Amino acid sequence: MSYFDTVSLAPADPILSLTEAFKADKNPEKINLSVGVFVDQSGVTPILETVKEAERRILEASTSKSYLPMTGTPAYASLTQKLCFGEEIAESLQGKVTSLQTPGGTGALRVAADFIAKNTSAQTIWLSNPTWANHKGIFGAPGLKLGTYDYFDSANLSLDYDAFLKSLESIPAGDVVVLHGCCHNPTGVDLTPEQWEDVAKIAAAKKWIPLVDFAYQGFGDGIVEDAAAARIVAKAGLPAFVCQSFSKNLGLYQDRVGALHVITDDASNLANVVSQLKISVRVNYSNPPAHGGAIVTTILSDEKLTEQWHAELKAMRDRIASVRTQFVDALKAAGVEKDFTFLTQQKGMFSFTGLGKEQATALREEHSVYIVDSGRINVAGITDSNIDRVVAAIKAVL
Repeated sequence: MSYFDTVSLAPADPILSLTEAFKADKNPEKINLSVGVFVDQSGVTPILETVKEAERRILEASTSKSYLPMTGTPAYASLTQKLCFGEEIAESLQGKVTSLQTPGGTGALRVAADFIAKNTSAQTIWLSNPTWANHKGIFGAPGLKLGTYDYFDSANLSLDYDAFLKSLESIPAGDVVVLHGCCHNPTGVDLTPEQWEDVAKIAAAKKWIPLVDFAYQGFGDGIVEDAAAARIVAKAGLPAFVCQSFSKNLGLYQDRVGALHVITDDASNLANVVSQLKISVRVNYSNPPAHGGAIVTTILSDEKLTEQWHAELKAMRDRIASVRTQFVDALKAAGVEKDFTFLTQQKGMFSFTGLGKEQATALREEHSVYIVDSGRINVAGITDSNIDRVVAAIKAVL
């Protein structure tokens, strides 16, 4: 009998397993609309010119590969705070906020989950219905109880705002509510700044804790506009967690660079919070990888590079918006009876198409077009060279 005979086969990841199936597909015209990466018009995930320049500077200036501190560098913390909250709010938070450099946004979420489980009175972590598939695994791993709040109206493919507010009103004090800062994954349906103000008021009144998952800054309406959730929550004086990622907006997917910002409502608690966060880091990955953080620091500390990055980010954002319009027009021109104009109102890379699991399966098995069973697609995966095939396949399964 083998020592590992008691190990059962784990269920496949609902998104990453599709990437494996896509790679194994022999169809030369296969299309992957499931994985969450930006691609340009040629279907390539580009390295930004600002990133290349930052890496050149880092290579020339590097003198050591020694460990970083557990929380990362002070420069990284300061610059990412300013990007996330804006300079004025970031300044007002000094003494009440701590920021950790983490291995991607996922690393930030996991450190937050461990900290919440071990150090707070939270009974339940509340996730939007639907939410990013990995949220359940991340927050469930340290033993936290999971709940869901109403968010998406699947019949009308839009925000169910009344049900959403009603759900938030019912969440107990001390619990943590995971909010998508912008470009909601998987629906692409976002809140307005005015609606975020409502959320902050409810959080303050009901005394539950916001955790803003902020993975797509700049992919929705702009760097400042997309930061409304984080900035409104911070300005309201609420204790909060913000998990920031640079995978998408700087194209640093494989460099795994993110940040966890923890805002306390009492400066006297900050030192204790930092000490416990360090323990979570130490037993997890000990200290963050340096290279991605150095890229972010180099770009954000140089005015010209920052300006150039803003332009590159706008080009990515404009491409996504353009694809949405082209896609809707192409579906209509192909004679698809279903009205897909809602896609132009959604933001970011992802959208709910309204397609069901049976149709998603048919797209994969009969047309080699890979989408998630929920009907979520990565709009950025559509290019001039594959849009006709995508449209034809959707028309066929409908």
